Amino acid sequence: MHTDEVTQHAVVIAGGGPTGLMLAAELALARVDVAIVERRASQEVAGSRSRGLHARSLEVLDQRGVVERFVSQGKAVQNVAFGQAPLDLSDFPTRHNHGLALLQERFERILAQWVGELAVPIYRGCEVTGFAQDDTGVDVALSDGRALRAKYLVGCDGGRSLIRKAAGIEFPGWDASISYLIAEVEMTGAPTFGIRRDEKGTYAMGPLEDGRVGVVLREEQVGTGDAPTLEALREGLVALYGTDHGLRSATYLSRFTDMTRQAASYRDRRVLLAGDAAHVHSPMGGQGLNLGVQDAVNLGWKLAQVVRGVSPEDLLDTYQAERHPVAARALRKTLAQTALSRGDARMDAVRETLAELLRMDGPRKQYAAMMSGLDVHYDLGNGHPLLGRRMPDLDLVTADGPRRVFHLLHDARPVLLDLGGPGTLDITPWADRVRRIAARYTGAWELPVLGAVSAPVAVLIRPDGHVAWIGEGTNQGLREALTRWFGPVPPQNPAAAS
Repeated sequence: MHTDEVTQHAVVIAGGGPTGLMLAAELALARVDVAIVERRASQEVAGSRSRGLHARSLEVLDQRGVVERFVSQGKAVQNVAFGQAPLDLSDFPTRHNHGLALLQERFERILAQWVGELAVPIYRGCEVTGFAQDDTGVDVALSDGRALRAKYLVGCDGGRSLIRKAAGIEFPGWDASISYLIAEVEMTGAPTFGIRRDEKGTYAMGPLEDGRVGVVLREEQVGTGDAPTLEALREGLVALYGTDHGLRSATYLSRFTDMTRQAASYRDRRVLLAGDAAHVHSPMGGQGLNLGVQDAVNLGWKLAQVVRGVSPEDLLDTYQAERHPVAARALRKTLAQTALSRGDARMDAVRETLAELLRMDGPRKQYAAMMSGLDVHYDLGNGHPLLGRRMPDLDLVTADGPRRVFHLLHDARPVLLDLGGPGTLDITPWADRVRRIAARYTGAWELPVLGAVSAPVAVLIRPDGHVAWIGEGTNQGLREALTRWFGPVPPQNPAAAS
């Protein structure tokens, strides 16, 4: 390739769905030249797909100052459940002690509008067909004949990810044990809405807009091949309901399974994976979109710092170290929920027992926090309970007036929150990278599940909202944490010698 024929970007993202869009926004906020390659000509999404956001995803959007765009278009709901047992978050210590009912198409459109405001170019109507990486970057070939050159390529291109396959990354896991048809249809009859269950699985019908009906049918035989047909849907309705209820047409018809797989590695040198490209599973529990968005927020600031030369490349290793266990746990829980969806007498008894347990306060809080993403704990070593966990959105008093913690994260920069009085912590060598805020807070410190924790004197908050260091009266470990997460001090910086 001749360099004058190649468009260059610092990062190219394959896939402009929720994960790709969120990652692009994170990189753009960090002033990184990022572009998206998206096969769809528009942001239109076929069918309903994901139907909502969980609490931690709402917090992540709040950290960037855009959550109201989504909340204004959706409906606050208690949408967390496990094995059909509802899990109430309303007593959790968070401003977003609920989920948000919002169809994926609406979510993507709002997200795409924000990404557009951040001036991220999107190559629409084409896809990545191949790539070759070397020591300094990745050559990316597009289906329309164009070529791109990037320092890094990120595959956000779904469960059948070409990027993952071309990188030779293994995708171990479990094959499908059940498959479902999911459709949005027009019927002349009047079906009875609700969820039903038999010994093989769950099936349901419910009302949609404009008189249409949403249908989810378990299939008699596991289907993984050809796209389903209207006739197959009709046969499934007759088999399970005794009638097709006057099925006329389908505006959307697809299939999903409980195939569960996770990439053995989230990175091969200059190629990374996020979202469904890194992990696929049953949609039970509504984890997919939320996991992808949170992958993007974990990866974005790290990749930006490496691209800009602030941090060494091994910072990218922490992306897999932190996010792989989170997805692995979610995959196990979706496997469990698939088993719980079956309706023989034995599983009925298991479900009843589980429902009894989840009505108890302790188990309810533990599982609600897990399913909503509020309990994610990255292993950053021993210490204060906050270390590695999400920072609560406290109401602070600062010299500039009242501030919420999440407001301090709007520009996706790290923050050192100094609660011990002016001048107690000196981070001069990192002043261009880390924002120091002197503040007061007199309220309680409370975390989901754990409850009240002791008040720290200082907190180092990463751009993703997770706590990287806790000060409890001394600055012990602060320089090490600053160096680890936000790069070493350049030798030419005079302050480094002090």
